[in-house]
Amino acid sequence: MAETGGGTSLSPKNYQKQILTPIIDIMKNKYFLEALGTMVLVLMGCGAAVMNGGASTVAAVLTIAFAFGLSVVAMAYAIGPVTGCHINPAITLGVWLSGRMKGKEACMYMLFQVIGAIIGSAIIYALVSTGIHEGPTLTGANTYTEGTAVQAFIAEALFTFIFVLVVLGVTSQDKGNANMAGLVIGLTLTLVHIVCIPITGTSVNPARSIGPAIFQRGAALSQLWLFIVAPLIGAALSALVWNLFGKKPVKA
Repeated sequence: MAETGGGTSLSPKNYQKQILTPIIDIMKNKYFLEALGTMVLVLMGCGAAVMNGGASTVAAVLTIAFAFGLSVVAMAYAIGPVTGCHINPAITLGVWLSGRMKGKEACMYMLFQVIGAIIGSAIIYALVSTGIHEGPTLTGANTYTEGTAVQAFIAEALFTFIFVLVVLGVTSQDKGNANMAGLVIGLTLTLVHIVCIPITGTSVNPARSIGPAIFQRGAALSQLWLFIVAPLIGAALSALVWNLFGKKPVKA
């Protein structure tokens, strides 16, 4: 093997084995892919909110809603075959409580989802921190109007319940439709955003709220607890309902 400058050079074969193969293995790792998918969701969805100057018009609301929904559709077909494309701790909690994954795996999913959301938020923050952007939000963080915490909590829990229940149903091995799952889930998320954006900006996803809040600070951080607790409660309720009714055969 040839040596250069006292060191050993890598042959093409060794380069592939020592450099490329580990990188490829990491990129195939389901936790890495969950982080990647969540990053894309936050970058596209929250990015649409930032670049459109918030949800100040009907057109902006629809744009943001479809940005989130289409991001899920895209990632469902990109990483879904490997990870199931949760990209949302609420979905992961619902899947775990319905008995479809182990607790340790669920915790790792949630951890990497949050990491991905933070990275996506950091990219948005870097893009707008020059001062060119003058919208009401730097990162698309979730907040609620003072005095409306109860309404915000109910909305986040209820819409997460609906969203996760749809996910559990359409991805069910015996009753679901794997080919249409990505489209159904994405369109459901779009619908949820259209209704819920005027109330909270729509979270239904703790990771999606954590990442932007870290950079937005202020009210986004002080109100963050609601966007973690309410969606997780909604997800737990959806798993409970699915376990009670969804697994039972329909009687004639």
